[in-house]
Formats: sequence, structure tokens, C-alpha cells
Amino acid sequence: MSGKSYLDMELLRFSTAGSVDDGKSTLIGRMLYDSKSIFQDQYDAIEASSKKKGEANVNLALLTDGLRSEREQGITIDVAYRYFATPKRKFIIADTPGHIQYTRNMVTGASTSNLSIILIDARKGIIEQTYRHTFIASLLGIPHVVFCINKMDLVDYSEEVFEKIKKDTEAFVSKLGIKDIKFIPISALNGDNVVNKSENMDWYQGGTLLYLLENIHIGSDQNHVDCRFPVQYVIRPQSDEFHDYRGYAGRIAGGVFKPGDKVVALPSGFSSTIKSIDTMDGPIEEAFAPMSVTLTLEDEIDISRGDMIVRENNQPNITQDVDIMVCWLNEKPLQVRGKYAIKHTSNDVRCIVKEVKYKVDINTLHRLEDDQEIKMNDIGRISIRTTKALFTDEYKRNRNTGSLIIIDEATNETVGAGMIL
Repeated sequence: MSGKSYLDMELLRFSTAGSVDDGKSTLIGRMLYDSKSIFQDQYDAIEASSKKKGEANVNLALLTDGLRSEREQGITIDVAYRYFATPKRKFIIADTPGHIQYTRNMVTGASTSNLSIILIDARKGIIEQTYRHTFIASLLGIPHVVFCINKMDLVDYSEEVFEKIKKDTEAFVSKLGIKDIKFIPISALNGDNVVNKSENMDWYQGGTLLYLLENIHIGSDQNHVDCRFPVQYVIRPQSDEFHDYRGYAGRIAGGVFKPGDKVVALPSGFSSTIKSIDTMDGPIEEAFAPMSVTLTLEDEIDISRGDMIVRENNQPNITQDVDIMVCWLNEKPLQVRGKYAIKHTSNDVRCIVKEVKYKVDINTLHRLEDDQEIKMNDIGRISIRTTKALFTDEYKRNRNTGSLIIIDEATNETVGAGMIL
């Protein structure tokens, strides 16, 4: 590793989505194989398995399809997470399923991603799933979306086919407000433009998929403007050495904090100044999202778990009435007037569902205002009232303070994922 230690390397989380048989698992298998991220015995095992099935080539998709039922059907059902690294970056891949009945799995896999790869079969062009996956990527605020036009080998590596799909895709993406989109023509099966540059498509001047993943700028994906520090725990060692120590531990959800900054604790509204920022390795001079640190303040003010430390002149919305886009994750439909528990940053509150405003038809993107029932895998807009105030930002401004989960108090299951509007 050059200069940087392995632990200091930047981590890129990305998810893959596409229709069934678009070649997502083959693409990831190809990427792991060509970037030398799998062991020989793993390769030997899938080679033997491919031979047994009578397949002509080694089926690289078997590297990622972890569930036996997926291997048998040759499809991805659950979200499969894979981890690999190159000398430039570490990666976590969430391989998400394509079927409509697994929308919730796609939302789970993509919600923490910096980048989403959406596969399009070069022979079929844009299909319903493409619209749906792109819509979910924009809803989840994924900053970078890469459209990989796969199976180019089956259309004779035609530039016209690639350009037509690119034009059609750009036409509908323009309505969705995704910050950064890219197009790459690939053949996952043969490895064209995945890790190695394709010799079959000299008309394509861009970089390979791995080059893009290694070099795309993700430093500005976090919100470094609005300072948000949800307190998870108050540290009082009560020892002789640290007799008066009182630190507030948590993970920074936005902005940059430095000793000497004037801050306000919510909900009390008391202000103070940051005395020090402590970490496992000792005090530091500045901290930013998504670091986990302990803040100490100059004044003794009453702060506990669920409170938030922010800047005086830049505060979140403090509200008990929240409008959210919810993706429903549970077999039991959402109950209007139903009571649920909510987890938002480090805050645990209860809420009542006031109303369902509309449901989104994820295939046409139309609002269904007369269909109020939100069932599993549905996405809709609802309004809730909470038992105590939440400190929120809009989801598209800050994914950390703009998201929440809804929990069924009776079973303790997470039943919904919400994005604050």
C-alpha cells in the first residue's frame, strides 16, 4: 500500500441494480476476478460448479449469489454484500435484487450507497425496471449513478445501440434531479470495460468501470455545511484521574466542528463553546461527518442521549409534525391512526400516523391519491406526529438527519424506512 495505511483508505459504498438476468452478479464476479480480489480456491470451486452444470464458460455470477435458492434459480433474491479493495480504495458492494416484490431489499441495500450501478441489457434497452431503479436511486438521494449498458457483445459492440440507449435514458433522468450520471458500455461476460479497457469498442473514449469507481470524488457527498451532532452517550468516568470529565459521545451527522466553536444544545437551547474534541487516539483539532468523537464543552449544561449539538446560527427544523416518503417493509400494511416507535439519529420517540397523502406507482411514477393502502414494498407519502420534537433536515440536504425508521412496538420489527421531506 502506497503511503496510506489500509485503514485510512477511503471507502466507497455502491449498489448494483438491474432487471433479472441483466448480469449484475456476473459483473461483480468479473470485477472481483479481474481485480485479483478472489482466491484461487474460490475460483476453482465455481469452475467445478459451472462444469457440473454443463456451462461453456466459468460462471462468475456464482461468486456473489450466496443463497442456495439463488444459485439454483440463477437470480439474486436477498441483498448480498461483498467487500473488496484495490490499492486506491476499499469497496462495499450491495448487490440488490431486481424484482418488484423485492423493492424493500433494494431500498435497504442502496440507502447508504455513494453510487449506484444500474445495468441495462443492450438488446432490450430501457425497460420498466430501469425507470423503477433510477427513481429509487433519486428518492434515496444517491449522488452518483452509473448506467452500465451490458451484453454489448450480443449487439456486435455497436456504438449506435449504445448512443440510442444513452439518449433515451438521459431524457427521463433529467426529470429526477440526480446530480451526476455516467454511461459505460460493457460486456461483463467477456470483461470489456469492467476492469480492463475493451479492444472491441475503440469508439468509447471513457474510463473503465473500475477506474471510475476508484477515482470518482465522494468527499463532498457528506454535508459539511450544517453542523449536526446527535448525542449517543454521556461519558462520566467518575475516576480520580478524570474526576470532572463530562464528554458527549456520538457520530457527526453533518458539518465540521472545532474547539472554540460556539454551539447550542437542542432541545434546551443552552449555548456553550466546544472545549475539546476527543477520540480513541487523543484530542483532535477538527472533526467532520461521519467521524465518531467525544465533545467536551466549557459549561456544565444538561445534555443527554437524543439531544443534538448544533451551531447557533444554523439549526435544524425542530418539529413534531413530520412529512415523510416511506418505503414499507412489512407484511402488515401501514395503519392510519396507528401508533409506532421511531428511531431518528440517536432519538427514540413514539408517533401516530396522521394521514396517507398518496402512494407512488413505481412503474409510472404517478401519484395515486385515491389508493391509500400502503403495503409491503409500497412507497408513499405520509404525515406523522411524534411524542416529542425531532431535529430534522430535509433528506436531500442531509441523509443522516433526514432519515428515520418506523418500528412496530408489539413485535419490535422495523416496518418502514422514511425520508423526511
